[in-house]
This record gives sequence, C-alpha cells and structure tokens, in this order.
Amino acid sequence: MRSKSLIVGFWVLLSLIWIVVGFLYFQATHPISNDTRQQVFEIKPGMSLKKVSSELSRQGLIRNQTAFQAIALIQKKQKLIMVGEYNVSPSMLPTEILQQITSGKTVLHPVTIPEGYRIIEIANMLESNGLANKEKFLKETKDTGLLKDITKDSLEGYLFPETYHFGKYTDEKTIVKKMVDTFKQRVLNQKFLNRSREIGFSFHEIITLASLIEKETGKDSERKQISSVFHNRLKRNMLLQTDPTVIYALENFDGNIKKRDLKIDSPYNTYRYKGLPPGPISSPGLKSIIAALYPANTSNLYFVSRQDGSHQFSSNLNEHNRAVRKYQLRKISRNP
Repeated sequence: MRSKSLIVGFWVLLSLIWIVVGFLYFQATHPISNDTRQQVFEIKPGMSLKKVSSELSRQGLIRNQTAFQAIALIQKKQKLIMVGEYNVSPSMLPTEILQQITSGKTVLHPVTIPEGYRIIEIANMLESNGLANKEKFLKETKDTGLLKDITKDSLEGYLFPETYHFGKYTDEKTIVKKMVDTFKQRVLNQKFLNRSREIGFSFHEIITLASLIEKETGKDSERKQISSVFHNRLKRNMLLQTDPTVIYALENFDGNIKKRDLKIDSPYNTYRYKGLPPGPISSPGLKSIIAALYPANTSNLYFVSRQDGSHQFSSNLNEHNRAVRKYQLRKISRNP
C-alpha cells in the first residue's frame, strides 16, 4: 500500500510540475494583450532582474514576473539588462521585451544646441532637459585633451552647435566627446587649417574670432562684413571694442552694459586690451567660422546696429558717429 501511495504521489507531483511548467511556458510565450501602442519603460541604475520584472508586470507589459525571470535565466541575460529608457508595448512577447532591454537601444531625446551658446548655457539646457548633471558636464568640458593641439584651458567654442540625440542616462563625458567629435568632423579639416596659417592665425584664434562674429550678428549676409571689420582693426592694432567680450567677462550680467563694465580688468575686455581675447566666448556655427577665415574685402572699421537686426558699416569715425546718431539717437561716447 505504501509503495502504491508513493507512486500515486510521484505522478501527482509530476503532474503539478507539468502544470506549472505549462503555465509558465504559456505566460512566457504569449503577449499580455494585442495593444501595439508603445510606451517608454525606464530601467533605473541599480534595478535588479526581480525589480525589472516587477515593474514590467505592474505597468501591464508582461503576464508573469516569474516566467520573465525564468526566460532571462535560461538565456543567461539576467546580468545584461542595461540602464535606460526603452520603447515597448503590451503586444510584444516577453522574449522580445527582454531582447529590447538588453540591446542598449535606448530612447533618444533630441536637443538642439543653438549657435552662439556658451558652455554654461549648454550645460543649463542639457540639465533642464534631464539629459545631464550641470556640474558634471562643466567638469568634463575642462578635458582639453580632446583637442590638445588647439586649446589648453577650456572647450569653450568647441562644442559644435547642432541637433544631437542622447539617451536619458548617457554620461556627461560621452556627451562632451560627441560634441567635440562633431566639431572635428565639421570644422577641423586641412583646408581650414591651411587657410588659417595663410592669413597668419592659429586655428584657436580663428575659432575665437568666429565666436565674436557669431555673437555680433545673426544675419548670414553680414558675417563676412563683421569679420572684415575685426580683421581690419587687428591689422591696425586697434582695440576690437566688441560688447559680447565684455559680457562674457562679467559674472552677473543684467542685460545692459554700463560704462563701468567697459573698464573691467579682464583679458576678455576688448575695450581695454588689444587683440583677440584668450579664447572663444561661445560656440560659433560653421558660417561664422568660414567668415572668420574668409572676410569680405572692405576698408570698414566700425559698425552699429540699425535696431532691426542689421548693421550700418563705416570706414571712418565721422561716418560711424553719424550712423550712431541716426540709428541709436545718441552720440557715441566710446572712442576707439
């Protein structure tokens, strides 16, 4: 009788195992629904397989946590799950979801860095978009080893303005490197290097000059004219006297340059020190870089805003003062 009971017990146990296995197999090989709408599933740093499967279940993406964990263990992917955001849907098989979250193909968020942005502005933009920690990003921008033959102090000016796509957990070092690599691809070519030497500038000086042009005008038709003014003043050993360099030097700029600001003792103050500032004051776009390399052939030494986004150019101080009275309604008080 005991032997018969053991046999019956064995078959009952085996049946239960098959039922459980069959149940788990069904759970693992069938989607939870036919809903094909994608949703973002986020895997945060430190999440274990158990926590991931729990979240998938809670968000209605898988039928069974245990079945999902079993698939990961069988496929030896339990330690391959990667941090990030992933597009998944309830219509996906658990195996497909597992493949997605171990692929590293995370959701990418677009971010456009405008021409003329400073490093601090780029850092603020990335942080506000949840794509970087501001302080960590600023720290990485001091890694001039990425462009050691061009700049020694900062990557200011070398984070190329472009539309980028980054995952939520892309580290700051990778973001900075991507921007510098884009600068290298778009700008650092032999033609431009040869041209800078031809006109007597280092490439760092060209990017510095381009950053001034970028901050002075947003009109493509004026870039080379602005460039010609700066080139002409440099040749004559005149002060550049460009407001954006003073603004860059000020710690707390309130939007209005005052006379006392023009006296600030900074190597970036081009009202006080001749020549170009020590480095770029923003990230110039390709058009401004080309303008710095190929200025218009003019005799102009001055320009003043017409208050409509364009500028009036002059070749002498008398013309310039008349333009200032006409467009600024007050006589210039900053003589070169």
